[in-house]
Amino acid sequence: MSTWDIRGIMDRIPHRYPFLLVDRVIEVVPGQRIVAIKNVTINEAFFQGHFPGAPVMPGVLIIEALAQAGAALLMLDVPDRASKLIYFTGIDAARFRRPVVPGDQLRLTMDLLKLRSRACKMHGRAEVDGELAAEAEIMSALVDR
Repeated sequence: MSTWDIRGIMDRIPHRYPFLLVDRVIEVVPGQRIVAIKNVTINEAFFQGHFPGAPVMPGVLIIEALAQAGAALLMLDVPDRASKLIYFTGIDAARFRRPVVPGDQLRLTMDLLKLRSRACKMHGRAEVDGELAAEAEIMSALVDR
């Protein structure tokens, strides 16, 4: 088990501001699970239009945050990760249970379900204060840059 700050995350995935949606990794079990944090602030660009006067984090960005956490786990053991990318290839059983608003802290948990040489399936949960906000099964593929 280990933790990563933002530098550790950026060493593993290519996402950068304004699209990097993972702030810290608090748990890693290689080949099995990752738990990460996304601090949701009113300064996020998407809140300007979603929705003025009643800001709500778009569900697709919650799923993207889960996918980024999963990609960080998958890239952990890739020796030449600078020459690789993880593409989001599918989503099943996505459900949104509560709105995510400025001031919330998303706890992003991704559990590896299946791993093949270049493809995987993970189950993700996004929670706020122990309450389920969203969940989905996410498929990804490792590709050359």
